[in-house]
Amino acid sequence: MAAMMPGIRPLRHHPVDLRQFIRDVPDFPKQGILFRDISPMLRDPAGWGEVMHQLGVVCDRLSPDLIVGIESRGFIVGMALATHKRIGFVPVRKPGKLPGDVVGVDYTLEYGSDRLEIQSDALADGASVLLVDDLLATGGTASASCELIVKAGGKLVGCGFVVELAELHGRRRLPEGVPVESLIRYD
Repeated sequence: MAAMMPGIRPLRHHPVDLRQFIRDVPDFPKQGILFRDISPMLRDPAGWGEVMHQLGVVCDRLSPDLIVGIESRGFIVGMALATHKRIGFVPVRKPGKLPGDVVGVDYTLEYGSDRLEIQSDALADGASVLLVDDLLATGGTASASCELIVKAGGKLVGCGFVVELAELHGRRRLPEGVPVESLIRYD
């Protein structure tokens, strides 16, 4: 560590309340749903910087080789975190979006079924992975992504989310024993 100049103190981190950057949008995308919008957070350098700081602490603790982000807002969170921590990023995508050979997982949602895919060689070396997304709600997509990471040869070391809707119990669907961190929890 470089020596400090006399009279200069190191900057100290002062946590920012991230809830101030979340906008509640009633009845979106349909009647009766309260949507938690992270757009104000994305527009604010202090808010987004705090997200990167807090997820960076999680990343430092878990020491992943790679960040995996879930389509599509997970790309925003994951790529920014990977760049911040100077590690690689791998996308989990919907069918037909990735070139080359892929590994896929089919899963059920509350309104039907879907599929997620990852390039077959992306985790073939057994890389340790931190899975990130903007939101943990019912946990269906996150659970399928965890399964996909393992199926593709990766080692899941943790999951990180900006927002968790705890009343939907999505955390229960994630693999037991894998650390799950949410920066904002709505109970």
